[in-house]
Amino acid sequence: MATGKPRLAVHKFSSCDGCQLAFLNLGEDLLRLAELVEIVHFAEAGPVDPDAVVDIAFVEGSISTSEDEERIQKIRKNSRWLITIGACATAGGLQALRNLADGPGWIAEIYAQPEHIHSLATSTPIAAHVPVDMELWGCPVNGRQVLGAVRALLFGVVPALEKDKVCLECKRHQAVCVLVAKGLPCMGPVTRTGCGALCPRFGRDCYACYGPAENPNAMALGRRLEGLGLVPEAVARRFLFINSGAPAFAEAGRHWREQAHDSKP
Repeated sequence: MATGKPRLAVHKFSSCDGCQLAFLNLGEDLLRLAELVEIVHFAEAGPVDPDAVVDIAFVEGSISTSEDEERIQKIRKNSRWLITIGACATAGGLQALRNLADGPGWIAEIYAQPEHIHSLATSTPIAAHVPVDMELWGCPVNGRQVLGAVRALLFGVVPALEKDKVCLECKRHQAVCVLVAKGLPCMGPVTRTGCGALCPRFGRDCYACYGPAENPNAMALGRRLEGLGLVPEAVARRFLFINSGAPAFAEAGRHWREQAHDSKP
């Protein structure tokens, strides 16, 4: 880090603001964080200086407009560390579902004057446009993740990232496997932990909000979901959801979409 108090910024692109709330929900820990760093840009919390040169820049949201493309280049140039937070920034988010459809066609059908809509045809993660130093996955991320990343960087070490699968988290919490016991189409076997296995612990299936785990066997899980009775299109939708832009999920999703197409009469 540079000498003196490190400077920190939180930038927003196309997103719901949920990952920025991970900072605000820190409560008193956010006040202690403000004692360790100088927060120079965080529009949702108060300070606004989007062109500030900083040590750490957190970026929420995907690139969905030409203005976004220009702005992320400036942020990268002005940041020593650039950390993407949440599914939108790391994998395109829910809005990346338009990449699988006719985006301009949708706009023409929805808006009376589509010429005033300047969205790109696709919604893409930050890493598709600039080098990213670290990705914090989740929809949304939690305060523990962002606080842990900042503290690690302040100590001059690379932050440790969660890479275990949700299944291991279920075992730690002694949660009943909803895939085995209830036959639910759970994405836990291919999803990284970080949520504390929240959904399975309450009896529902994981929907992969924290993105792919390390070495996910997505194709094997897809076949298991077929065995539960899901048609190929339904299997594809399990992968092509919040993190549809993640390579492992995108590949599996394309495979099952092709299977669905081939099975049509």
